[in-house]
Amino acid sequence: MLILTCLRMQDKTIAFVGDSLGRQMFQSMMCMLTGGDDHSHVEDVGKHYGLVIARHAKRSDGWAYRFRRTNTTILYYWSATLCDLEPLGRSNPAAGYAMHLDRPPAFLQNNLHRFHVLVLNTGHHWNRGKMKANKWQMYVSGAPSHSRDIAVIWKAKNFTIHSVVRWLDEQLPSHPHLKVFYRSLSPRHFFNGEWNTGGTCDSMDPLAKGNSVFQNRSDDAEAEGAVRGTRIKLLDITAISRLRDEGHISRYSIRGREGVQDCLHWCLPGVPDTWNEILAAQL
Repeated sequence: MLILTCLRMQDKTIAFVGDSLGRQMFQSMMCMLTGGDDHSHVEDVGKHYGLVIARHAKRSDGWAYRFRRTNTTILYYWSATLCDLEPLGRSNPAAGYAMHLDRPPAFLQNNLHRFHVLVLNTGHHWNRGKMKANKWQMYVSGAPSHSRDIAVIWKAKNFTIHSVVRWLDEQLPSHPHLKVFYRSLSPRHFFNGEWNTGGTCDSMDPLAKGNSVFQNRSDDAEAEGAVRGTRIKLLDITAISRLRDEGHISRYSIRGREGVQDCLHWCLPGVPDTWNEILAAQL
């Protein structure tokens, strides 16, 4: 299916924009198309999108690769919240960042015309710990937000999702070649605690709690509500992914620590491959 998709995507670009789960979907697609091997017909074109390692940075904001045989480009851009982030002090990184809840990432604004398929996601970085660690300050209409509603993290997240979906829907008439998908939330499977309190996901039995999904509504009601009435499509992966609690990295992370399991990210090959098959079926 993915190989046929690549052929159908000749001279086109597929872009993933989101958090580390979006990165896993990008990695999954790259592995499925290359078999996990290096290929001379795959070219690193990250520099054409500004995806290079900046000075003092540990890594770039994303990656882009072109398959020479079909001139198909697949890229990923890191945007954990789908907000535009603007330094509050150009000469002082410690000042933090304005997190514009009603403004899509500059990367999207600058490159949207180059994409033919766009897959967005956000979710797991919306918590007070991440906000504080990254020194993000919520802004709306170009100024610090003082709204009590938006001060509630989950409401700020939903406000942002609705904002970026609405903005993209407004852009589609000017980009008739573009298909946009908002990917629903990837479920976590921590049992008996959280990631930092001994939570585990040790199951080794696939589909132990069932192998079917019987419902007409998404398990991610916020995502479903955001795309309703727009031309943005919902890539609904939440319910089927809940069936795979044994599919996480668990204790087997390369950088794992004693007593800490990763029950958020997935093993590859694994569940994100299914997400890409669902995406491919809609292209």
